[in-house]
Order: sequence, then structure tokens, then C-alpha cells
Amino acid sequence: MNEAVIVAYGRSACCRARKGGFNETHPINFAAQTLRGVLARVPDISPEQIGDVITGCAFPKNEMDMNVSRLIVNRAELPESVPAQTINRFCSSGLQAIATASYAIQAGEYEVAVAGGAEYMTGCFSPIQEIYMNPWLKQHYPQAFMPMGETAEIVAERYHISRADMEYMALDSHKKAAAARKNGKLSQSIVPIVNDQGITIVEDEGILADAEGNLRTSLEKMASMDPCFRENGIVTAATSSQMTDAAAYVVLMDKEKAEAQGIKPIAVLEGFAVAGCDPKEMGMGPVYAIPKVLEQTNLSLNQMDVIELNEAFASQSLACIRKLELDMKKVNPYGGAMSLGHPMGATGAILTEKALDYLKDTGGTYALISMCIGGGMGAAGIFRRV
Repeated sequence: MNEAVIVAYGRSACCRARKGGFNETHPINFAAQTLRGVLARVPDISPEQIGDVITGCAFPKNEMDMNVSRLIVNRAELPESVPAQTINRFCSSGLQAIATASYAIQAGEYEVAVAGGAEYMTGCFSPIQEIYMNPWLKQHYPQAFMPMGETAEIVAERYHISRADMEYMALDSHKKAAAARKNGKLSQSIVPIVNDQGITIVEDEGILADAEGNLRTSLEKMASMDPCFRENGIVTAATSSQMTDAAAYVVLMDKEKAEAQGIKPIAVLEGFAVAGCDPKEMGMGPVYAIPKVLEQTNLSLNQMDVIELNEAFASQSLACIRKLELDMKKVNPYGGAMSLGHPMGATGAILTEKALDYLKDTGGTYALISMCIGGGMGAAGIFRRV
């Protein structure tokens, strides 16, 4: 089989949905700029070489309707010969896109691909209306439609996660993200995007800290917040991932083709696995997916230099960390979704890029990417820096 290598990557800044820099910008515009910006990082690749553009999107409706990946390609003014597909594995769509592209290159389907994701939670994110629910599932398997916030409460109950522990993790997420931003660790991947109002967006907006890293939140402030999913619950907005608008892409190539064109590989996807679980415990998906990818690659948690575990909710993140006995020093060193946001279709690509930046910054070798998935699944991927 051929070997697929990552040769470039980049993302837009993560903007707060409904109130941030992209809230009045058409998502195809900021996604297309992201795509062009990433391709500009490998000028030796001509657009005509691209065998496919794979875009993950969790809510492909409204502004993201039709085959939004092809519309992004059109808006980026790439040649009409460049095909595109939109895929949806909900919260892991961006990671799934990278895996799909990697496998296609390994199989010899094409030599170059672009994979990632885009999400416009400002205009597309909303609960399913009851009128559209499948009647049989609604009666016999209602957990298929369970709101993710409710699953966070269930996980907190079943795995004995306290509100205080969740708030400490949320505050730590903001601390790490603030330090990473101050030290230029987040800007490495960010492609400047001009929104529809003519403003250039270059910084993540969800971090509750100023430019010097001074926090604008505290444990006391978090403790005063009302629960947002249950009247007497313990999960709040502070301990949940932020709703976010963003896009991210990765360029993959056949290794021999990259070498022939003088393009230096950055990393390789060593393995990828998905697993199903009880939808009521949706957040526990990584507990099932991570062992599968470790077995697949014959690697261990001790060999991982960084672990990007998506912070969908603090309750499920902590439960997964404790169940898997993950080393907290390795988990989300540049912050997570409670501080940076969770643009669902793009998250898998964003976590991958954060991890690859961390490996480059520290000289590490292996990165583990994992997340829970709405509906009761988990995904995990392992990347090796080359």
C-alpha cells in the first residue's frame, strides 16, 4: 500500500457562535478562505493535483446545505476538476475526514487530498424538532434523540463527577489556552480570515483572558452560574464546550509523490478507530475508541506525547480521563473546547492541528486525538510526527 503523509494544515480562528467574528459571515466564505490559506502553505502543489476535498460538517443544513464541500471548493475558486464530498460523523467529522483521505491515498485512489471540516453553529445548530423524529425510535429507543446536555448530567451522576471538579477543569482549560495564546502557540495554525464586514479575524474568541493571560473568570464566578440542562443539575455553560464557528483543513499526499516534488512530510496517521456506546452516556465514547486504536497500532498510552481529548463537557472529559487513567499533564496542553470552542464538524481537524503544533514545539513523536460523538460513539486517531 502507498503511504499517506500530512504536508500542510491550518484553520480559521474559533469564533463565538451568534455573537462573534463570523456570526454575520457566510460560512462558505470563511471556509473557502481557510481552504485557500492552507493550500498556500504548500505552493508546490497545483490545485489540479487534488483528488478530493473532504469536509466534515455536523449540521449540513441552511447555509451549509447541499454538498457544502463542493460549494467551498467553488468559492475558493479552485478548478472545476476538483471534486468534493461532505461527510458527517457528528463531533468527529473532521477527524473522520482526515482518516478517509488517508485511506484513499493508501489505496491509490489519488495522490493528493484535502480533508477537514467546517461548522456554522450560528446559523445551523439546533435540536431536532419532534415532528422529524422517527416514530419507532421515539417509542422504543428515545435515547437516540437525547440532548447532549442531558447525557452530560447522566455521566456526572453515574461516574461521581462533582461540580467543583468540573469547574476546576474548566478554569484550567482557560488558563492553558490563555498561556498558549500569549506564547504564540495557537497562532501557528491560524489562517487570517476577512469576514463579510471586512474585519480580519486572527485570534480565538472564547478564551476568558486578556492578551497578557489574565483570566476574566474564576471558580467563584463559575460556582454562581445556574445549571443549563436540568433545573437541579450541575452542568453549566462554563463546564460545557462553547458553540463555535470555524473551519480547518489538512493537506495529505502520497509520500513518494511528496518526495518527488520536494515537499517535506509533517506527520502520518498511524491508526484510526470508532466505537459505539450507550447514547445515554454519549460522552464515554473515548473509553471504547482509544483502546481499539492502541491495539490497532500496537502502541501504548505511555508512548503518547500529547493527548487531545475534546472537552464536550467537563463531566465526560473527567470521567474518560479517570476511566482510562490518562496523564493529565499530557491532556489538552493548549486548552480545550471549554475555552477554545467546539465547532463540531471542524473539531477533529483542529485537535489534530493543535497536537501537531505541540509535537513540533516539544520534539515529541506521537499524538492521540479522541472525542465523544453525539448519539453514542467515540473516535480516536494516532498521529506520528516525521
